Amino acid sequence: MVNADSFRRIALSFPETTESAHMNHPDFRVSGKVFATLGFPDQAWGMVRLTPEEQDNVLREHPDAFHPSSGAWGRQGSTKVLLSGVDKATLNRALRMAWQNRAPRKLVQRFEDATRKARRARR
Repeated sequence: MVNADSFRRIALSFPETTESAHMNHPDFRVSGKVFATLGFPDQAWGMVRLTPEEQDNVLREHPDAFHPSSGAWGRQGSTKVLLSGVDKATLNRALRMAWQNRAPRKLVQRFEDATRKARRARR
């Protein structure tokens, strides 16, 4: 289970992420593009911008934690996250996918290269 502070901390851990506000709730952006929001429709929820395929996967794997957003946004991959229903590792994976979907390709590649390098160094 995570809370809003955990969601925020994980979202801001990705390179070049900034926190802003959209429609009176916090959002998280990379290169000016929103990849996640917090506190909508209320404080119990967050949202991640996934692809429809990624959304299908998380809905199937974690039906108690993830729900499609309403209408066209949901059909396009906007996915609500029930904070009390998700663990940190699963949320981290969902936020990472959302960040990668919105970040510039060169930034994603640098991040992936650095992540691989760090893993090799730990071995």
